Order: sequence, then C-alpha cells, then structure tokens
Amino acid sequence: MQFEGIYTPVVTPYHDDFSLNRPALEATIEHLITAGVHGLIIAGTTGEYYAQSMDERIEMMTIAKEIISGRAPMIIGTGAIRTEDSVIYAEAARNIGADALLIATPPYAYPTGREIALHALAIDRAANLPVILYNYPGRMCVNMDEETLDRLGRSPNFCAIKESSGDPNRLHMLARDYPHIALSCGMDDQALEFFAWGARSWICAGSNFAPEAHIALYQACAVEGNFTKGRAIMSAMLPLMRVLEQGGKFVQCIKYGLTLRGIDAGPPRKPLQPLNNDDKRELAEVVHTMDTSIAQIVGECA
Repeated sequence: MQFEGIYTPVVTPYHDDFSLNRPALEATIEHLITAGVHGLIIAGTTGEYYAQSMDERIEMMTIAKEIISGRAPMIIGTGAIRTEDSVIYAEAARNIGADALLIATPPYAYPTGREIALHALAIDRAANLPVILYNYPGRMCVNMDEETLDRLGRSPNFCAIKESSGDPNRLHMLARDYPHIALSCGMDDQALEFFAWGARSWICAGSNFAPEAHIALYQACAVEGNFTKGRAIMSAMLPLMRVLEQGGKFVQCIKYGLTLRGIDAGPPRKPLQPLNNDDKRELAEVVHTMDTSIAQIVGECA
C-alpha cells in the first residue's frame, strides 16, 4: 500500500454525557472526505482511544467503516499496553475490512527495541495488513530504534512510519538508511522538512478542522515541488501549530476547531477538560488569520 497525502486521525465526538455522538461522527467523516483528505485513521491518539473500552473501540471502527464505505482508506490504531489487546484490535480491524493498521510503541511499559519489534510482529501475524509504524517517544518514552526497524524488515507489511520524535537526526536516518519504509510526517511544525527529505504523507490532527490548509502544503511541496510556496503556507500555519501544542490542550483544540466548522465534537473525556473562553477566542482568531493568508497565497500562485 502506498501512503501518500493527508491522513486525518479522526476525533471521537461525544455528547455531554460522553456517549458517542454518531451524527457528529458522520458529519466529521463526510466533511473530511468532501475536503479531499487521502485517508482516515480511527482510534488514534486524537480519537482518545486511551479513554475508551475495548468494546467501544471495536464499535467505533465498525461504525466508521460503515460511514466511510470504501470512499477513502481506513487505518485502524492498535495502541495498547498489552500486546494481547493490540492483537484483538488488529484482528477486529481485519475482520471489518480495514485497509491498514497504525502500530505504536506500547505506552508506559518502556520496552526495548527488540520488545517493540516482537510486539509489532505479533500484531502483523494476527492481521496481515499494511502497517504504519508510529514513533512518538514524547508519549511512549522510547524510540523505535534501528534494532526495531531492522527486525521489522522480516515482514513487507511494515511499509511506512509516522515519525513524531521531533529529532532531525532521526528524520535524516530514516530517509537515508530505511528508504523502503515510507516516511510520514508526524511532527506538524516540521512538515516542510519532512517533505524536503522525501516524505509523501502527513498524519495531522489539525486536518480534522483545517483540511484545506494541510492539503495546500502537501500539494505545494510533495506534488508540485514548489518549496517557495510551501514555505509561505507553512509560515501561515505555524501560529496554529503553536496554539495546538501549548499547555497540553491538543485534543481540546482539535475538537473546538471542528465546532468552528459547524460540527459539535463535544467535550474530551476526563481527565481532560474543555477549553475555556479565552482559549476558544485565541484559536478562532488564529484559524481565521491562517485561512485568509493561505487563500491569498494559493490564489497568487494559481
């Protein structure tokens, strides 16, 4: 499977009682497909998988599959501390017809490179689907190191990696030493650098509510090879990225961003709390300025 374009880790909209808001989920998926994103990720971190029961997660992937109905690739996150649980999610994803899996390092356990590889290989054996690896040491405490990547070379299913370390040296290492594993941007403020090093995809939570901006940057850099235009678009996007990353309010910002698009994504599940009014105003102002700037840039370059 070729991973190219903008892949959105879809939020899970909730009612005020934290039950699934299916109409809002349908509206979110329709909004993303209409906007032209290239794939949808269900049960990623942005979807709050860590705050859901196993039954809820399997129900979510089933409902999402029904809504998407083959109109875009659907990738299922298998994140869990226990390998046995990740295997169950992978098997469920295979059974409902998912197109690929997202496999992250088990959180909190602090596994070695060998242990991460064995975890991923167990999931691969269970599902036999294309895999995007997810390296995010900021949450998982460890990197998918060279030992991990070398061991995973045993299976052709490991065909891409979402790199979220923020370390330019890892970006260089992956691009240079592992060209058979497609590079996917997982560090939003480094998207320009990822595209310069050959990345063909970007997994970006902000595309839940700003797909047009993210697609514009991908189009400029990865498709057109116009990095002058890409730098201008990235400059317009950086204030949004700073707001999203400040103060540990990432999921809350993504959900409120959808509200600005007319889709009520509801509150995050506890322990997270919704944005306050000042945060909402700041996000709305930044999004408006970004949209205006990018529309002008794209219009001038058309």
